[in-house]
Amino acid sequence: MATPEEFHAGHMCGWDQVRLVPKIPVLAPRFVSRRQVFGGVGVLSVAALLAACGSEQSSTSGANGDSPAGAAPSVDPSVTPAKLGNATNGIDEIQGWQEEFYKDLHRHPDVWGEEARTAAKVTAKLEEIGADEILQIGGGVVGIFRNGEGRRVLFRADMDALPVTEATGLDYASTEEGKMHACGHDAHVASALGAAALLASNKSEWSDTYLALFQPGEETGKGAQAMVDDGLVDKLAGDKPDVCLAQHVLTAPEAGHVATRSGPALSAGDSLKVTVFGKGSHGSMPELGVDPAVLASAIVLRLQTIVSREIAPADFGVLTVGSVQVGNSPNVIADRAELLLNMRTYDPAVRDTMLGAVERIVRGECEASGSPREPIIESIATFPLTSNDPAVTDAVTTAFTQAFGENRVHELEAVPASEDFSRIPDAFGVPYTFWGNGGFLPGMNVVGNHNPEFAPAIQPTLRTGTEAAIAASLAYLS
Repeated sequence: MATPEEFHAGHMCGWDQVRLVPKIPVLAPRFVSRRQVFGGVGVLSVAALLAACGSEQSSTSGANGDSPAGAAPSVDPSVTPAKLGNATNGIDEIQGWQEEFYKDLHRHPDVWGEEARTAAKVTAKLEEIGADEILQIGGGVVGIFRNGEGRRVLFRADMDALPVTEATGLDYASTEEGKMHACGHDAHVASALGAAALLASNKSEWSDTYLALFQPGEETGKGAQAMVDDGLVDKLAGDKPDVCLAQHVLTAPEAGHVATRSGPALSAGDSLKVTVFGKGSHGSMPELGVDPAVLASAIVLRLQTIVSREIAPADFGVLTVGSVQVGNSPNVIADRAELLLNMRTYDPAVRDTMLGAVERIVRGECEASGSPREPIIESIATFPLTSNDPAVTDAVTTAFTQAFGENRVHELEAVPASEDFSRIPDAFGVPYTFWGNGGFLPGMNVVGNHNPEFAPAIQPTLRTGTEAAIAASLAYLS
């Protein structure tokens, strides 16, 4: 299980800031500058996105970050309501077990490192609905549904809960003290299982291969990498996906609607622990010591100049000092101070600038203060940039528009929340897209993800999540 520092410094946050932007016309592809790409919300050309995201934080990089992801496969342009209806035949019949599965996960949330119960429940359901093969990889589960040779679509759902004490008052509220599904991952799992069940029972409506991947540990930024490290790519060598898909329950748009975005959608996130050293002494004789409280204070103030003075106004960067710990007695000058920092960026170059500036400032202030030891700067959590492939996003958006109607499909504005999903497609070197699924109806108590009162509407959230997973997949499955 991750430490509280890792949870709170590294978890995905900021979903309460989710906003939608008006639909804009698709312009002819053109080259734009890095600043234009990351400063606005316009439609991006593939060339501009690749040029702007060419680093290890780029979601368009290959498995090693040194080669572009594979080109998006061709798509089926006719995901009509009739086609979706045929592929989701039986959706009313699965609603009962799907809702009960969701409620069971909500009652019994598993946090990172403790997802064994959830993984076992998922495995049992995959067996029940007829998966051709089930793999246990890095704490996660992959169900493989084969239906002829051809393209392969991977759909990912995250399974982990949060170290939050629930305050919803629901009759299916968490029974685990200090643990809660406060980010909608229970809905993600239930929707993904529903989609897999319907595809398994309606194989006459599609062909190729569908991979349902259930990931642990998204909240810490470690779960996707755990699956990769446990051999995900090798174990799926015979079923390597051509495209990867994922969704997330959001506070906007309203339940029953979806929101997509091309290019940078979720920020890269870095959490750092900085330890600086002083020289302890009696509080009445500060001249005999080096005060780490003063040193830490100087660092905190100087760090505020990174975004305001080193990052262009058109670029995005956030740096927050979330914790400063120095000593535990009023009359003792301590011998060290610890700071916890969090950064969010959309541009790998901005990220590099900010990380370099943090190190430069910390070391400079230590030298100016006469610190007796070199500071220690540790990475405690890292989330990659989520930058949706334009071609895949366009295909999925088209499928949604045809299947749901234009009034239920929106454009998502980039938000400074972070996700580790992109590590999976990056490991395979394939393109991907990640979209939002509305979870709240008008008149409901709408609170942000990670809030103790977070309680999405069960329906139409699960139904829409199920249909969206299938509609997006049908854009690629024959």
